[in-house]
Amino acid sequence: MTIRSVWKSVREFLFTKTSKEILLFLFFLGLSGVFWLSLTLNEVYEKDFTIPLSVVEVPKNAVLTSEEVDTVRVTIRDKGFILVAYQYGDALGRLMLPFRNYTHNNGTGVIPASEIQKYVYRNLASSSRITAVKPEKLEFFYSFGSKKQVPVRWSGRVIPEELYFISRVSYEPDSITIYASEDKLDSINMVYTELLNYANFRDTLTVDCNLAKLKGVKTVPDHIRVRFYTDVLTEERIDNIPIVGINMPEGKVLRTFPAKTSVSFVAGVSVYRNLKPEDFTIIADYQELRKNPSEKCRIYLKKVPNGISRAMLETNMVDYLIESQEQDQGQDQEQKQ
Repeated sequence: MTIRSVWKSVREFLFTKTSKEILLFLFFLGLSGVFWLSLTLNEVYEKDFTIPLSVVEVPKNAVLTSEEVDTVRVTIRDKGFILVAYQYGDALGRLMLPFRNYTHNNGTGVIPASEIQKYVYRNLASSSRITAVKPEKLEFFYSFGSKKQVPVRWSGRVIPEELYFISRVSYEPDSITIYASEDKLDSINMVYTELLNYANFRDTLTVDCNLAKLKGVKTVPDHIRVRFYTDVLTEERIDNIPIVGINMPEGKVLRTFPAKTSVSFVAGVSVYRNLKPEDFTIIADYQELRKNPSEKCRIYLKKVPNGISRAMLETNMVDYLIESQEQDQGQDQEQKQ
């Protein structure tokens, strides 16, 4: 079928009685729609509008520590066609409120609803009325250069697969700069990430995340990278760890039997490979023996290396003997003679 034949068919249809009736019906339908729409838009309505707001003319020595751009919700009452113009036009625009008009000496600025209304009315038609403003007041926070460097830590739920555990966590960067009032800076010693939720992983997990927002505090940067390193759990044992006497008086030596013992623990495979007996410290306290004399002395696991858990001594009680170094030296001299 050619274009000429199609055009001929359409032209013949348009001049038929049926087509004329259809076109007439559509005309009156459209006319009634326009009439109904004009009546509807001429009625008075209320509608909520979200208007962006910015604090401007901030001094060079001041730093806004809250969000630089916020929004307010304004309910406007007027005829429908006016509200449609607000909805699809740019009459409302963005509110620009000067910094100096609303600041106080405590690092907090307060913009009341009455001030917001005043600025909104400048962009409204004379027939429009504001019936509500939310929030009732808008707060912003600032600092005149007060800042502090604090470490970051992750928060949330991060659980690897069974038989795996998190052996180490690294942060990039590991500390950030916070800007706030002096009072807030004194109360903040650490900043946490947003809540993380990861589970059932076995390889190193890398997460790019935002920092948790603190009211009145600006963080630079506001996001970091966290890496969770995993390792396989294993139950192991280290032997030949010497028992050391502490709080010994001068000239006295504590000898235990046995002189060395073992420690069992749970650790990652990579951690266990680098462990040595010198990484553990087992002690016996002379002051405890002096206060509570007994045939056996109690020993304690004083120090364990990082990365191990459930450390336990092979035994908690050992035989002991307290010797005098002076007697030992005298015996050595007699043997030499």
